[in-house]
Amino acid sequence: MHTFLRLNLHHPLILLTSLPTMTASLALSSISLNSSSVSGLRNGKGAPLGIRSLGRSRVSMTASVGSQTLQSDALFADYNSNFAFLFPGQGAQAVGMGREAQSVPAAAELYRKANDILGFDLLDVCINGPKEKLDSTVISQPAIYVTSLAAVELLRASDGGQQIIDSVDVTCGLSLGEYTALAFAGSFSFEDGLNLVKLRGEAMQEAADAAKSAMVSVIGLDSDKVQQLCDAANQDVDDANKVQIANYLCTGNYAVSGGVKGVEAVEAKAKSFKARMTVRLAVAGAFHTSFMEPAVSRLEAKLAATQIRTPRIPVISNVDAQPHSDPETIKKILARQVTSPVQWETTVKTLLSKGLKKSYELGPGKVIAGIVKRMERSAEIENIAA
Repeated sequence: MHTFLRLNLHHPLILLTSLPTMTASLALSSISLNSSSVSGLRNGKGAPLGIRSLGRSRVSMTASVGSQTLQSDALFADYNSNFAFLFPGQGAQAVGMGREAQSVPAAAELYRKANDILGFDLLDVCINGPKEKLDSTVISQPAIYVTSLAAVELLRASDGGQQIIDSVDVTCGLSLGEYTALAFAGSFSFEDGLNLVKLRGEAMQEAADAAKSAMVSVIGLDSDKVQQLCDAANQDVDDANKVQIANYLCTGNYAVSGGVKGVEAVEAKAKSFKARMTVRLAVAGAFHTSFMEPAVSRLEAKLAATQIRTPRIPVISNVDAQPHSDPETIKKILARQVTSPVQWETTVKTLLSKGLKKSYELGPGKVIAGIVKRMERSAEIENIAA
């Protein structure tokens, strides 16, 4: 049985309603330890956004090789995950988001800055829609990025909010949300992050327009069974229509991307694999697969021109579920992200295994909270909307 619903990418709400170093050998001439500077996102009045006052300095290792200095990418290898900020991805948007943010000047300022960068009134689309416009890839990605960071400012302005922000020792985000997490962690400014997200949305839309592709959620199977389903579907289609798992959300909810005929084959065969249902996603195309390859070069060029710093806290990558500290590695990871499967299930499992005490979902919707609760019913997670 397959069901067609108007859903967006990474939108696992159906789950909640339907289911009861690069390595190298280098001759090092010297090794030095340097304190990394804490820099990052700032609001319109110069106050840091998401930057805590550190009682201890973070230390990064650099290796001098001749006249070049290489940043170690292992700074966060043994990170803690007591308190985490989790940021939503595309699909979490909803008409009306951003309204509450206008009560906090620092949050409202983010929308004003966004208008200058985007060239249109983002807040008006967020609050008033129409839904079809807000749901488009080129609008929803910047909208969620800005609204999620506005939620940080709403939290900061609340009683005890700054203390919560100061306690966070790891952050991550679902696909698009990785950019939000990096902005919160000070890897790039709000403005630079928004420019990256704007370009990302445009490039992904153009890549989707260039080929007939689609996405479908497979509900009720573990990842091995979904892979077997993809293998069976791929036997019936040509190379241009192959499918793969594109989004590992959690057991019982995986998104498959690929050519339209391949997706149709998945839907046709799902019942024989004992899937509960399939849900065609209303997205522009096969995100997180090779279908997005045309977007990579544009992202690489934009990332190369963007100043990216070592995050002040670990930011877990969607590509490999690991934190990275080397700015050049982060750039490569972000460029690869649009063609790589999202490893969200591994990310959440790792955070939980490291003793996660509490997490906060900042931004529109409760998609992430639903996934976390599905994976661990006793997990404590709080939503901070804007």
